[in-house]
Amino acid sequence: MPRTASRDMGSGNIKKLMLDLAIPAVVAQVINLLYNIVDRIYIGHIPEIGGMALTGVGLCAPILMLLTAFAMMPGSGGAPRAAIAMGRGDNKEAEHIMGNCFTTLLIFSAVLTVGFYIFAPQLLMLFGASEYTLPYAVKYARIYTLGSVFVLVVMGMNPFITTQGFAKISMLTTVIGAVVNIVLDPIFIFLFDLGVSGAAIATVLSQAISAVWILRFLTGKKTVLHLRPAFMKLSSKIILPCLALGVSTFVMLSTESLLSISFTSSLSRFGGDLAVGAMTVLNSMNMLLTMPLQGICQGGQPIISFNFGADNKERVKEAFRCQFVTCVAYAALYWVAVMLMPHVFSGIFTSDTELVRYTTWAMRIFLCGAFSIGFQISCQQAFLALGEAKISLLLACLRKLVLLIPLIFILPCFIGDKVFAVFLAEPVSDILAAAVTTLTFFLQFKKILKRTEIR
Repeated sequence: MPRTASRDMGSGNIKKLMLDLAIPAVVAQVINLLYNIVDRIYIGHIPEIGGMALTGVGLCAPILMLLTAFAMMPGSGGAPRAAIAMGRGDNKEAEHIMGNCFTTLLIFSAVLTVGFYIFAPQLLMLFGASEYTLPYAVKYARIYTLGSVFVLVVMGMNPFITTQGFAKISMLTTVIGAVVNIVLDPIFIFLFDLGVSGAAIATVLSQAISAVWILRFLTGKKTVLHLRPAFMKLSSKIILPCLALGVSTFVMLSTESLLSISFTSSLSRFGGDLAVGAMTVLNSMNMLLTMPLQGICQGGQPIISFNFGADNKERVKEAFRCQFVTCVAYAALYWVAVMLMPHVFSGIFTSDTELVRYTTWAMRIFLCGAFSIGFQISCQQAFLALGEAKISLLLACLRKLVLLIPLIFILPCFIGDKVFAVFLAEPVSDILAAAVTTLTFFLQFKKILKRTEIR
């Protein structure tokens, strides 16, 4: 990373560093969230068909999540390893890591584009689409899938910009794309009268512009780590440890896809299209909680990883404390806002009165455990920053695979109101998983730091 950034990572004020790195990362995450939220807001307000079209687009969530999961596996796994290499003074190894991750992203995008485009109708029916919502879902999914390469490059390569200390550049990557998306959405949806297809086209174009921005920066003069063709040839010794470290993030995101399928299929069975439409809004609200938390942790990751690689234990501890407190505080404030004003948030996404009423009721149930997510994500991401892939993976599996998905199907067997039972599965699993993850981290943290003495 730049000499001044490297010096600051190793000796600068931790709180100031966290602000410098986390604020742009949080802004980038929130703006990145706009790619999906803005689409849904505009679609939800299309006259006459808004509610049904919103439900159809919401059914595409598992596909979008899987694309993000495959993007973040090399991104979240490669960036910390690159930072650790830079902390040791080995920029060549860091560039080799980045080049291998880029090639992997291109391979992933080619395979996913073909698979999702061909099997979109069958997959969406599996996710809970009805004869009324399927046409909207297929239109959006297929167009979005054609832009998969842009999505993967943006999501997978942006962490390599942040990890060098260029948080503002990373933020601009997302800002540029989101602004383009916000401008193009009403043009394609309403002016050109393309509806759902127009929303998808606007999103793909905005992601393409963001991808070009990233590639220009990583091949330009300002970056420290350069994306070089010489380092793009895959090497198992380089890419496999990156993918292994990124598996926990992949599991977290891909299980979100499986989770979305579980929710929509159950809600479609017990509550019909109205319950599925409410879940579309709740998914967006959930991202409004988790994505800023991910941004905070992206700001903490370079500091934790760099100082861990440099064997500076006290700075690692201080950086984690700052990350932990910030995440917990944000989740608590979010929880208060949602519990007090669920009707306000519901009304942002749709003008359908019945859907707003239903979503307001569901939101208080679904997000009543949201305060605990700050504990969960801050500790889970700290494990990643310290290179502890196995522990992070186990904890990623705990919340969704061990607790939440089974509870979605188990609770309706014991509670009379089946839809209420499905929504209740979320807060129960959130609180239990957060308690276990936090306890595990504080039991393992000192042990992990002591291992640096043996290296």
